[in-house]
Formats: sequence, C-alpha cells, structure tokens
Amino acid sequence: MRTLRIAMAQINPTVGDLTGNTRLIKAWLKEARKAKADLVAFPELAITGYPPEDLVLKPRFVADNRRALDEIAKECKGLVAVIGYVGQGAGGGGKLQPPGVVAAGQHELTNAAAIVAERRILASYNKWLLPNYGVFDESRYFHPGRKVPLVTLHGVTIAVNICEDIWFPDGPIRLQAAAEAEVIVNINASPFHIGKSRMREQMLATRARENGVILTYTNTVGGQDELVFDGNSVILDQTGEVIARGKAFDEDLIIADLTVDAVTRNRMAHGRKKRFTVAMAEAVERVAVATVKAPVKRPRVVPQLEAPLGELDEVYRALVVGVRDYVQKNGFKKVVIGLSGGVDSALTAVIAVDALGPKNVMGIFMPSPYTSSESGEDVADLTRRLKIDYRTIPITPTFQSYRDALAEEFAGKPVDATEENLQARIRGNILMAFSNKFGHLVLTTGNKSEMSVGYATLYGDMAGGFAVIKDVPKTMVYDLSRLRNARGATPVIPKRILDRAPTAELRPNQKDEDSLPPYAVLDPILKAYVEEDRSLEEIVATGCDRATVAKVMAMVDRSEYKRRQAPIGIKITLRAFGKDRRMPITNGYRSG
Repeated sequence: MRTLRIAMAQINPTVGDLTGNTRLIKAWLKEARKAKADLVAFPELAITGYPPEDLVLKPRFVADNRRALDEIAKECKGLVAVIGYVGQGAGGGGKLQPPGVVAAGQHELTNAAAIVAERRILASYNKWLLPNYGVFDESRYFHPGRKVPLVTLHGVTIAVNICEDIWFPDGPIRLQAAAEAEVIVNINASPFHIGKSRMREQMLATRARENGVILTYTNTVGGQDELVFDGNSVILDQTGEVIARGKAFDEDLIIADLTVDAVTRNRMAHGRKKRFTVAMAEAVERVAVATVKAPVKRPRVVPQLEAPLGELDEVYRALVVGVRDYVQKNGFKKVVIGLSGGVDSALTAVIAVDALGPKNVMGIFMPSPYTSSESGEDVADLTRRLKIDYRTIPITPTFQSYRDALAEEFAGKPVDATEENLQARIRGNILMAFSNKFGHLVLTTGNKSEMSVGYATLYGDMAGGFAVIKDVPKTMVYDLSRLRNARGATPVIPKRILDRAPTAELRPNQKDEDSLPPYAVLDPILKAYVEEDRSLEEIVATGCDRATVAKVMAMVDRSEYKRRQAPIGIKITLRAFGKDRRMPITNGYRSG
C-alpha cells in the first residue's frame, strides 16, 4: 500500500524579517523530521512573509531571500520540503516587460515554491494565477509561471501550486491531475474575512473531487498590518472529504498519513478527468526524488481534525491576533487607549488585554464638561474588571483655554461641531503625549459604522497608531461584547455600558441617533453600499427608506478624505476601507 506522510507547517512569519523567518522555518523543519514526515509544506512566501509589497523591488532583498532559501536547503535532509519564496527568472532576454511589472536586477520576479530535498533545490514552481483585486497587488510585482514540476517520491506523484491557482477550475490543477499527479500540495497566504474559511473548504472539496486528487492546503497564520491570516490548514481526500484540519489563528504542525492507493482506485472507477495533450506535456517537468530513503515501518498517525469556529468567535480571534502581532512585530511593549465609558472603547480595551495581557494596557479617562458621572463610574468598573492601569485627566481646563483664546474670533457664532471637535482633539493630544513620553502605541476605538459616515474627528478620536475595530460595524461591536462577556465567571464589560444609548458626550444630552439613523438601520445600508456596491434603487428595493439611504450614501462619499488619514485597522469583512476600497477624494460622481 502506497502511503505518504505529509506535514503542514502553519507558521507565523514576519514580513521582511528574513533572518527570523529562516530561523522559524528551520525550527519547524526539525519538528517535521521528528514526526518522520516524507514531505513538509510551508506557506506561500514563507521566507519573505506575505505580502512583501515593494520590498521585492529592492534587488538586495530578493537576493537575500534567495540566500535564505539556500541556507534552509542545507538543513533539509531525509525529507522533501516545499517552501514559498520570491523567485527570479533567467533574465529578460531582451524582451519588453509588461507594464507595471518591475524586475529586480533585470530578472523576472515570481511568486515561487521551492521543492527541496537532500540539501539542494530540485525544482521550483512559479505561481500561475496572480490576484490583482481587493488587498492583492501581485501583478504589480510578479510574472506568472507556465511550467509544472511533478515530483515522484516513494512512488507517489506530487504536484505543487500556490494559493490563487487552486481557486479556479481551469487553473494548473487540471493539468497536474491530467499528468497523473495524485497529491496536490497547495501553499497559501490567504487572509481572513467573515465566512472565508467555510467558503474556502467548499471550494477545496470541489477541486479535490472534480480532479480526483488528495489536496493539502497549507495556510499562513498571524497578523500583518491590516491583514490577519487564520490558518485553518486542511487536507481533503479524493472525494472532497476533510480528513485533517489545523488550528485557527495559531501556529500548528498538521501531520497526516495519506492513503494514495485510494486515488488510483478512484480513477479506475471514474476514469481520467481530462485528456492529457501534447501541449500539456510540454509544460510538465518530471523530477524523481530517489535520494530520500523510503520510510521504515512506523505507526500510523491519526490526523487532527479541529472543529471550525463560529463566525463571531472567528472575528474575535482575528481581532486579538491582529492586535498582538501588530504591537509585537513593530516592537511596542504597551498600548494606551482613551476610555470614554462607551462600548467601543470598552471592547477595544478587552481585545487589547486578551492580546497583550493587562500589564501592557493603559486606559486614560478624559472627562469634559459634558461627561456624565455614569461614564466615569463605568470606566472605573471596566478597568477594575480588566485589572489594567488607568488615569483620569480632566480636559475641562484645557477646553476652556481654547474657548477663551478663540472667543474674540468666534464672537457671534453659534456653538456647533467646532467645540465638539476641540474636545476630541484635546483628548487625541493627550493620548499622543503619553505615546511620545512612554513609547506606548495608541489604539483608536472607532468602529466601521462611524468611519463609513465620517462620525469621527480628524486628529481627535481618529488620532493613533492602530484602529482595532475599524472594520467592525457597530451592531457587531455589541455582539462581540456579549460574546466575550459570556466567557468566564464574571462579564468583563459592565452591563450598563452595553445598555446605555450610544453617545459621544460632546454636548449636553447628546445621542448618536441625533446625527445618525439607528445602527440597526444604518449598518445594513452601509453593508449594501460599501461592501456590495449596490445603488440607491437597489438598496431602497430591500425595504429601506429612500431619504435615509440617500443621506447615508452622501455621508459615505463625503468622508473619504477622513478615511485616507485614519490609521490602519484589522480587516474582518469582505470589503474593508483601505486596499479593498480605493475611492478618489476629489470625486464628482454621486451614486444614485
């Protein structure tokens, strides 16, 4: 019986840290060898981290990444490793390169997977399908591949492809299966958004079933700027059944013994999926790995099969990992948060504590003349439950000094948003002063609903280094808060914070609904307009009030200039502000 023991190293690399990533890969390579794996797969661009962006335009960086691969190859003995890296072609050959694709050192760059064994690089696969939408810009940097190396190991035919290659039925997997590949090793850096892991598994099941192959899917895990990679690496058999699943949002080494003869039996029963043509044959490069010794008898591994997380659990874990990795990978030790007594800042503080520990989180309460006593009590209660350090710094004297300084210029003018924004900017200054003095990272607390319609103050509550819940709609803020409160014996967010009507407390008796529709009305409109690009008529057809929809759409359009100046934040929806949605600021088009 032909079997193959495969290991999937679901690791958390850091973009640009070639030394650290090399050390990480070596460590997991050692663990795979201990597990007596025949083959270990590492994620897409594991050596550079994903996405490396314009780092790949630096010839030295690309050369260093290749040297790192050579260093790793020296450690690869007794098994085959598939490792993602930035590859370089043999040269431009005098041909004009496509617009927008820059070649380091005049050599074509590729998103590549090295196939390494016995301390040398046997072959390299270059990604065929380069995504250029949403958060992806791969066509800016890489050339597509057109060759398919097929590796024979212990009598098993193995093919490699990369991330996007597996998403399309007519991608390289068709050719690979037609060329008699039995196991497909797909390596990935697939970022999280709500529903992604379930959609991904459904797609993978279809690919495995329609091509009659065992499919291994190794994903990256961890945070990189606004992206979070969820892991959830999986193996599916030739019928599309999931036979192994790794952890979500944690590093993991997933080991499984694959029964490859089942692929042969399946093909004999159902026939070849696609005719193998001469043109296909020209794209195939066959590589035999004869130097790796066949495994001695070993106990069969029962693969792990982690249960999928629920939707809200996934979102919460993504936010925690995103904060942890942004803070730690950028060298910060502690964070500081402006606490208002509202649910947004409360949830942000809870996420920060779960990510970094209570000793590394500081809260600052900055009451104004319009701050209620309940807000102060709720902040004190929250910080006591979280066991975090906090300070109270009243802003009333500073606010009054601004009013006095501007009194002559503003004489005869009514009090309006100007005075409200002054309070927010004073708070922003205080938070940034703490950041400058103590080196803490300021976490901002605005949610997606507010960012969409511009219900935020430039250089005020938007001031900071990382926007934790920037992509979380207000209604989901409440859902996540209740989810977190349900864990443990004592809720971490006081009930009154969840029960109080949302308010910025920047003027007497202020409520969010004075300026905005109720969030239960607002959020579905925003989802339809921002994430789904629906028109006014399409949104109204769902039952929404026309005037309300028109007002919301106008607010979204007018607020692009604010969003451009906001700190980055964690992507959790299908379409987040930033790379996902790139609108001009100077824009004469009005959606109708």
